[in-house]
Order: sequence, then C-alpha cells, then structure tokens
Amino acid sequence: MTTDETYTAAEKETLHASLDRHRDAVLWKLQGLDDERLRRPMTPSGTNLLGLVKHLASVEYGWFVSTFGGEVEPLWFDPYTDEDLTVGPGETTRQITDFYGRARAAADAVITGHPLDALGRPDWRDHPVSLRWVLVHMIEETARHAGHMDIVRELIDGATGDHPRGTEPA
Repeated sequence: MTTDETYTAAEKETLHASLDRHRDAVLWKLQGLDDERLRRPMTPSGTNLLGLVKHLASVEYGWFVSTFGGEVEPLWFDPYTDEDLTVGPGETTRQITDFYGRARAAADAVITGHPLDALGRPDWRDHPVSLRWVLVHMIEETARHAGHMDIVRELIDGATGDHPRGTEPA
C-alpha cells in the first residue's frame, strides 16, 4: 500500500511498496466474483483470473525464495510446463489465494532479510542476480499480469482499474 512515507522512502522500501501496490491490485481483481467466473477462460489461450494468481505465486517463490536459498513449499504442479497458469478441477479458489498469500509472505521475508545488492542464483539461470534486479523484475511481472487481469475482469463484469472505485490509493 502506498502511504505518504512511501513517496520519500529509501530505494528498497519504494520498490517493495510498488510491488505491494500491484500485488494488492491482483487480489482486488478477484473480489466479488464466484468460482466459475474466476476460472472462466477469457482468451483463446485460456487465460483466467485464478490461473494468473497461481502463476504469480509460483514466480514469487521462484524469483525471491528459491533464488536466495529459501525453502519453497512443495508444489503440486510443474511451473516449467505452464501448469502454473492453469487451474485444475480439484484446485479451489481458497487454495490458490492462500498459496499466493504464503508466497508473498515468503518473498517479503527475503526482501526484508537481504540488502538490495545481495546476490542469488536462480536454478534455471547460469548467472547470479541481485535482489534489486529481482524486485524490479517482479514489479514488471506483477504489473504485466495485473494488466492482463484488468482486461479479463472488464470482459467478465466491466470492472476496471487497480482499486475499487471510491478508494483512491494515497
């Protein structure tokens, strides 16, 4: 959430606040919709709101937690084959949103516990990355998918924006 202090915060706090603002927009896109509409494929490729949340949880665990040596919870899907973008019939909305919450909390622990210049090594890359780079990358990733979610949500019920009307961010 953006606060008055965010506008003059240090670099790490500013980056983290930006990521949180986009994360919150992602969750807002789910509010007020039933399970059927959260799962409804709205593009030829099958993009749906809940699948995008599952994907974002997966990449938070990968980029922040795994990259910096943290413990990632056992996944019930293969994120390397785009299974993180789909929602199976046995997966519940609660399961996916709780997964996103745990991924955010684990990522936040990494962000809080490491300096921006800390280096980590993703399992799928052959070079190290800084926490600063990961924060910027995840702001981009989350904002990109929040934009997808904005379009999908508009197609479902006409709701647009990054927050409910009448609740302007600070």
